[in-house]
Amino acid sequence: MVQMTLEAGGLREFLDGRWGRIREEVRAQIQETPLLRPVHGLPTEEYRARVLEQARLVSQTRSAWLFFPREFGGEEDMGGALSAFETIALVDLSLLVKVGVQYGLFGGVIRRLGTEQHRKRYLRAAMTMDLPGCFAMTETGHGSDVQSIRTTATYEPARQEFIIDTPDDDARKDYIGNAARDGRMAAVFAQLLTGGQGRGVHVFLVPIRDERGRACPGVRIEDCGEKGGLNGVDNGRLWFDQVRVPREALLDRFGAVAPDGSYTSPIANETRRFFTMLGTLVSGRVSVAGAGLSAAKLALAIAVRYGLTRRQFRAPGSDREVILLDYLQHQRRLLPALATTYALHFAQEALVTALHDAGDGDSADEAEQRRLETLAAGLKAVSTWHTTQTIQTCREACGGAGYLSVNRLTELKADTDVFTTFEGDNTVLLQLVARGLLTNFRDEFGSMDTVGTVRYVADQVVGAVLERTAARSLAQWIADAIPRGDEDPNLLDRRYHEYLFAWREKHVLEAAARRMKKLMSADGDAFTAFNAVQDHLLLAARAHVDRVVLEHFDAAVDRCEDRDVKGLLDKVYDLYVLSLLERERAWFMEHGQLSGARAKAIITNVNRLCRELRPQARLLVDAFGIPEELLPALVRDPDAVAVS
Repeated sequence: MVQMTLEAGGLREFLDGRWGRIREEVRAQIQETPLLRPVHGLPTEEYRARVLEQARLVSQTRSAWLFFPREFGGEEDMGGALSAFETIALVDLSLLVKVGVQYGLFGGVIRRLGTEQHRKRYLRAAMTMDLPGCFAMTETGHGSDVQSIRTTATYEPARQEFIIDTPDDDARKDYIGNAARDGRMAAVFAQLLTGGQGRGVHVFLVPIRDERGRACPGVRIEDCGEKGGLNGVDNGRLWFDQVRVPREALLDRFGAVAPDGSYTSPIANETRRFFTMLGTLVSGRVSVAGAGLSAAKLALAIAVRYGLTRRQFRAPGSDREVILLDYLQHQRRLLPALATTYALHFAQEALVTALHDAGDGDSADEAEQRRLETLAAGLKAVSTWHTTQTIQTCREACGGAGYLSVNRLTELKADTDVFTTFEGDNTVLLQLVARGLLTNFRDEFGSMDTVGTVRYVADQVVGAVLERTAARSLAQWIADAIPRGDEDPNLLDRRYHEYLFAWREKHVLEAAARRMKKLMSADGDAFTAFNAVQDHLLLAARAHVDRVVLEHFDAAVDRCEDRDVKGLLDKVYDLYVLSLLERERAWFMEHGQLSGARAKAIITNVNRLCRELRPQARLLVDAFGIPEELLPALVRDPDAVAVS
């Protein structure tokens, strides 16, 4: 058993990881600043004004500077910036989205897709919020299909200007954060037309309001109105009617237009260029996954603390009602979700570290960059779905108290609901993961559309699809972990877990590739083949993410040097893996990897681990380091709240 003397501090320090000092700085700022406290029931305009005030406050702190280059007063610390944003998410997700749009998207697109002239002119103003901006990618008629957007940017050599135009309502920019009220400039994604030829999607800096807040000539702005959540963010719609911007408005790192209209790019293939441009913005998906996990942590902290104080029904022979968390079913509701949150935390930590060390794309080789993009897409999908499910479970676990806005769970549920579809619809992102797995991150990856991917796979030997550039291939991993002889592996044996989840990924991916080859073998239509195996591809992507998350959790436990913390994490890891096997036991049984008896043993062990972790439940949520000021009075420790 884990020692009962274990305190939250050591576990928190381990969870905070490499950027723990930055997380502590943000926590201290929250504790000391009344403006960074939750409020409830504000009218929309008051709420938006408050969030803008909060965002301007954040812009004067280190949290904002971390993302930007040193020459503009920043610290160029991607890992620190993402860690700070994850902590800010605990305050209000509207604030998180507001600063995310300003720094991660508007500032980020200037930094990543612009050249030195753009950075010198705009980055400092973006960092200080002297130039509030927005990120105008999504169109009403195309959503996730960014490559098919229809806003145009036509170059006119005589005046050395681009003409930005919205051809019809389906091409309007929609759901654009900061557009309805505060934004003065938009980073507009449009089809570049020059010399009578389309050059694909590029990004242009387009003023949308003057300094007095009036719409610029030719720009039409409409408020999206009340949403299902995040109403502190002023989402709007944008139309452009022959709006002229200078040639320098093009963010031209990957595609430049000379004064005479001639076009040059360091990447000749249009599709490859498009995916390279989107790849530089991978930090947006990483931040959404991290913010979603922060919301899940907050919900679990509220539900677990409430479950430790709320009593209901008397046991026979007792004069006191039973604490909710002493019921096995209540433990089963919350503790596997808590264990999964820990697993995803360590996977997120590994992704942030890899992104930081790669320089956000500046120094990483292309194969490594593709791996980061694929992992970011997969983790964003799995983490935000987990967030949605976990918050709903926590709301139900708190009964009527969970339905009161003041207790934060309903606002968390509303605010994170859209996380599953923005910064990439989750189902589409998992298709991107599957595409990356099938093409093995080869050079062709960046130049293939869906049809190209299917044809590529159909032309390969199926076994070659699974080659890896990593140190250990799936096949080698399975060979290392496979149970030997007649031994009946222990359900808690990590080598056995590695074997099961690596075997599942390999099996599903090979089967999907075989189906695609078969459908294409007789000159089949590539789109029809892809459509027919979508279910299989999504399963392959999910199997890959599950295996990677397990790998990162395992690695985190191994590197923990504190014996007591390691002992507790061992047990949390066991609960995570067995609850995942419980969820997927039908698949493993169908494919001969689990017997009926072992499947029942998994259920028994999940129950056992829930009972054993119940005494440590408060410690496990306290280790998230959520300031008491951000918890509802229902579960707050009054003596721990700082006095401002």
